Amino acid sequence: MSGRPVKRSIMIAGHRTSVSLEGPFWDGLKALADSRGLTVAHLIAEIDAARGDADTGLSGALRVAVLAYYQDLAHAHRGDT
Repeated sequence: MSGRPVKRSIMIAGHRTSVSLEGPFWDGLKALADSRGLTVAHLIAEIDAARGDADTGLSGALRVAVLAYYQDLAHAHRGDT
């Protein structure tokens, strides 16, 4: 498991941008997108739109979304509500 960020170019709302995330976060985004029937690019666009004008950067917002996804899975596995 590499801790080095991987930079990828994506299109959001008609604008090209790049995002740097560690490999496990890219994997998590793929799992989250698959679980919702979305492409990774569409998921990133949704997360970007949801953060609005918040001070959170896009990479940080993506990491938080992946963390929340796995927390939800863990809670569901334990039977939490």
